[in-house]
Amino acid sequence: MSTLKVLATHQIVQRLHPRPVTEKDERAMIAGRVLDATLARLSHEARTGRRPTATALLAGAESLYEEELAEADLDTDAATRQRLREQVAAVLKAFRGSPLFGLARPRSRLVVINDRVGVYVQPDYWDGRARIYEMKSYAPVPIPPDVRTQLRYFQLGFPGFETVLVGLNRHRIPVPVTQERVPPPTPEETEAALRDALRIGLEVGEPKVRAYLDNPAVAYTVSEAPPSAPASPGPSGTGPPGSP
Repeated sequence: MSTLKVLATHQIVQRLHPRPVTEKDERAMIAGRVLDATLARLSHEARTGRRPTATALLAGAESLYEEELAEADLDTDAATRQRLREQVAAVLKAFRGSPLFGLARPRSRLVVINDRVGVYVQPDYWDGRARIYEMKSYAPVPIPPDVRTQLRYFQLGFPGFETVLVGLNRHRIPVPVTQERVPPPTPEETEAALRDALRIGLEVGEPKVRAYLDNPAVAYTVSEAPPSAPASPGPSGTGPPGSP
């Protein structure tokens, strides 16, 4: 049975933009994950007609924060917990007034390259028809290189969708909301992204039987000759662009 070397988008981003992770970075990433989970819960419950209280959402965020800190073997203090609580409360308020409120997270897709490597891609939100959104709990303007790389793979997995980067800067209260439309990659950028994914995927991807992967897929072909040789990247989706 045919196999693919499969990996996640964040693995490619980490390889292309390596940097040491300090304890401060780790705490910031935990806070970001807690915010993402809390906002996803709020959006989901809004779609199903439920209206969770701010108290319940904050309690859930605090519990998740403590769990993540314990898992990372990091301690915390009352001042840090209070600061997180204030940030979550402010971001929740901003989120309710943002274009993301009530949207769903799309099912992850697989960007298949040369029938050899598959990259899982999953933006934070989508409208199911024409637009995907990625959210950051800081001000992502100008767009950092690692975020631009992440968005490029999302764009390859959702061809034809408009891409919007939304920032909810938790470091300022009241929380400002920014939106930036990200243009689709050029053919040259597409080729470079596919080459990077193919190279990294062949090195670190986990072999999976293709027949057992049921994610919607978009297939690309790129020349495996040296970069100076011509290549012809182009999507040929095995799942319709609007499929969940």
